[in-house]
Amino acid sequence: MMETATADNGWVNTIDGKNIEVISKAHSIIADNIYCSLSTCSVDGFPWVSPVFFAYDDSWNIYWSSAITSKHSQNIYHNDGRVAIAIYNSSFPEGSPEGLYFQGIACELDQNQAEKAFPLLANRARKPLLKTAADYLDDSPRRIYQFQPQQTWITGSRLLVNNQLIDTKIHINLSSN
Repeated sequence: MMETATADNGWVNTIDGKNIEVISKAHSIIADNIYCSLSTCSVDGFPWVSPVFFAYDDSWNIYWSSAITSKHSQNIYHNDGRVAIAIYNSSFPEGSPEGLYFQGIACELDQNQAEKAFPLLANRARKPLLKTAADYLDDSPRRIYQFQPQQTWITGSRLLVNNQLIDTKIHINLSSN
């Protein structure tokens, strides 16, 4: 059932998720920002957030490289890859946020997958990468990871409720975009 953002649904708008202007804004946010906040959780329930340089593909998959032994990589290995990601520009004025929010699954890429993903990272970097996909395999301490979104939201309009501004989200259906 499609509905507007209300307290009963956690302030999530499901009506505008296919709106071309909303989808265009989401594309702008992912294209205009090169860092995301990668949120993982340990099997014991301890959260961890890491800023990571990222690239993305046409299917909204997100890629980054990290050390195998980093806390967020270990959380991915030991928590079935469950991840949340936020992408936003922190220089926007207070009260005018624009952000993308994702829930999904992350995993380490094998050799073939890493070779396909590496050009995305290299093309997105603002300075030349002096590495190749092979530098993230075998005995390397780093790997390339992929995140596949299962759910996506974008910042919605703010609503005035009882003299308080409430932030809303718009749920985006990526399978139709």
